[in-house]
Amino acid sequence: MEARAILRNVPTSPQKMRLVADLIRGQRVSKALAILKFQPQAAAPILHKVLLSAVANWQQGNEETKIEDADLVVKTVFVDGGRMLKRLRPAPQGRAHRIRKRSNHITIIVDDLSEAGNDQ
Repeated sequence: MEARAILRNVPTSPQKMRLVADLIRGQRVSKALAILKFQPQAAAPILHKVLLSAVANWQQGNEETKIEDADLVVKTVFVDGGRMLKRLRPAPQGRAHRIRKRSNHITIIVDDLSEAGNDQ
């Protein structure tokens, strides 16, 4: 059984978040957590927290299985653009430049590797 966790309206640009999300896509959960722990980017702790939430959601649905016995893998990670706040910054000669403050939505899906292999 797969489980997912979604975090919406994270105040980081989707492009910066995707750089870190690409590192954990397809990895085992234990390795993905270790990767995120030592990444210097500001997006890494946010993805770490969402991944832990996805693992907790999986554990909630599979109470009979121990988390240590399960071979969890990060099946899917995607980062979609969220709402964009538009602000104005003063510019020379009475003009204004538009500043776009981007946000994103993160979705992480984890699955048991043994179950994922049976589906194919």
